[in-house]
Amino acid sequence: MKDSGVRGLLVDSQSRCIHYHSLKDIISIKFYCCGEYFPCYQCHQAEAGHSAKVWPKEQFNELAVLCGVCKCEISIEEYLFSESECPNCQSAFNPGCSLHYHLYFDI
Repeated sequence: MKDSGVRGLLVDSQSRCIHYHSLKDIISIKFYCCGEYFPCYQCHQAEAGHSAKVWPKEQFNELAVLCGVCKCEISIEEYLFSESECPNCQSAFNPGCSLHYHLYFDI
Protein backbone atom coordinates (compact mmCIF):
# COMPACT_ATOMS: atom_id res chain seq x y z
CA MET A 1 0.00 0.00 0.00
CA LYS A 2 1.34 3.45 -0.96
CA ASP A 3 1.91 5.84 1.93
CA SER A 4 -0.93 8.35 1.85
CA GLY A 5 0.33 10.39 4.79
CA VAL A 6 -2.57 9.07 6.85
CA ARG A 7 -1.73 7.62 10.25
CA GLY A 8 -3.78 4.99 12.01
CA LEU A 9 -4.72 1.36 11.93
CA LEU A 10 -5.34 1.28 8.19
CA VAL A 11 -6.68 -1.68 6.27
CA ASP A 12 -6.43 -0.25 2.75
CA SER A 13 -5.11 2.58 0.59
CA GLN A 14 -8.42 4.48 0.62
CA SER A 15 -8.13 5.33 4.34
CA ARG A 16 -10.38 2.64 5.74
CA CYS A 17 -9.28 1.54 9.19
CA ILE A 18 -9.96 -1.36 11.51
CA HIS A 19 -12.68 0.68 13.24
CA TYR A 20 -14.55 1.93 10.15
CA HIS A 21 -14.18 0.00 6.91
CA SER A 22 -17.39 0.07 4.88
CA LEU A 23 -17.20 0.99 1.19
CA LYS A 24 -18.08 4.59 2.14
CA ASP A 25 -15.50 5.00 4.94
CA ILE A 26 -13.01 6.77 2.71
CA ILE A 27 -12.18 10.04 4.43
CA SER A 28 -9.47 11.04 6.83
CA ILE A 29 -9.49 14.12 8.99
CA LYS A 30 -6.51 16.31 9.81
CA PHE A 31 -6.67 16.70 13.57
CA TYR A 32 -6.50 20.26 14.86
CA CYS A 33 -4.23 19.30 17.75
CA CYS A 34 -1.39 17.81 15.70
CA GLY A 35 -2.02 18.59 12.03
CA GLU A 36 -1.91 14.91 11.08
CA TYR A 37 -4.48 12.93 9.15
CA PHE A 38 -6.24 9.98 10.82
CA PRO A 39 -9.21 7.98 9.50
CA CYS A 40 -11.06 8.21 12.82
CA TYR A 41 -10.92 9.43 16.40
CA GLN A 42 -10.14 5.92 17.66
CA CYS A 43 -7.03 5.69 15.46
CA HIS A 44 -5.94 9.12 16.76
CA GLN A 45 -6.49 7.95 20.33
CA ALA A 46 -4.45 4.78 19.70
CA GLU A 47 -1.50 6.41 17.95
CA ALA A 48 -1.19 10.14 18.60
CA GLY A 49 -0.10 10.10 22.24
CA HIS A 50 -2.19 13.15 23.15
CA SER A 51 -5.82 14.21 23.51
CA ALA A 52 -7.72 15.33 20.44
CA LYS A 53 -8.82 18.94 20.02
CA VAL A 54 -11.69 20.01 17.79
CA TRP A 55 -11.42 22.50 14.94
CA PRO A 56 -12.83 25.92 15.93
CA LYS A 57 -15.62 27.29 13.72
CA GLU A 58 -13.43 30.23 12.66
CA GLN A 59 -11.13 27.76 10.90
CA PHE A 60 -13.69 25.70 8.97
CA ASN A 61 -12.16 27.13 5.77
CA GLU A 62 -8.98 25.08 6.41
CA LEU A 63 -8.17 22.08 4.21
CA ALA A 64 -8.61 19.30 6.74
CA VAL A 65 -10.53 16.45 5.09
CA LEU A 66 -8.89 14.02 2.68
CA CYS A 67 -10.80 11.85 0.21
CA GLY A 68 -9.24 8.40 0.25
CA VAL A 69 -10.20 7.76 -3.36
CA CYS A 70 -8.87 10.82 -5.23
CA LYS A 71 -6.60 12.14 -2.42
CA CYS A 72 -8.14 15.61 -2.77
CA GLU A 73 -8.05 17.81 0.32
CA ILE A 74 -11.22 19.73 0.99
CA SER A 75 -12.09 22.31 3.60
CA ILE A 76 -14.10 21.44 6.66
CA GLU A 77 -16.89 23.67 5.39
CA GLU A 78 -16.93 21.90 2.00
CA TYR A 79 -17.05 18.55 3.78
CA LEU A 80 -19.88 19.56 6.11
CA PHE A 81 -21.98 20.72 3.15
CA SER A 82 -20.91 17.98 0.72
CA GLU A 83 -24.07 15.89 1.11
CA SER A 84 -21.79 12.89 1.76
CA GLU A 85 -20.00 13.06 -1.58
CA CYS A 86 -16.50 14.13 -2.60
CA PRO A 87 -16.81 17.42 -4.48
CA ASN A 88 -13.84 16.40 -6.65
CA CYS A 89 -14.48 12.76 -7.67
CA GLN A 90 -18.10 12.26 -6.47
CA SER A 91 -17.20 9.20 -4.40
CA ALA A 92 -19.76 8.54 -1.68
CA PHE A 93 -18.80 9.37 1.92
CA ASN A 94 -20.40 7.59 4.87
CA PRO A 95 -23.35 9.78 5.98
CA GLY A 96 -23.11 8.15 9.42
CA CYS A 97 -19.92 10.12 10.04
CA SER A 98 -22.16 13.06 10.91
CA LEU A 99 -22.81 11.36 14.26
CA HIS A 100 -19.15 12.01 15.13
CA TYR A 101 -18.75 15.59 13.89
CA HIS A 102 -18.61 16.85 17.48
CA LEU A 103 -15.42 14.82 18.00
CA TYR A 104 -13.63 16.72 15.21
CA PHE A 105 -15.37 20.05 14.74
CA ASP A 106 -16.81 22.73 17.04
CA ILE A 107 -20.41 22.09 15.97
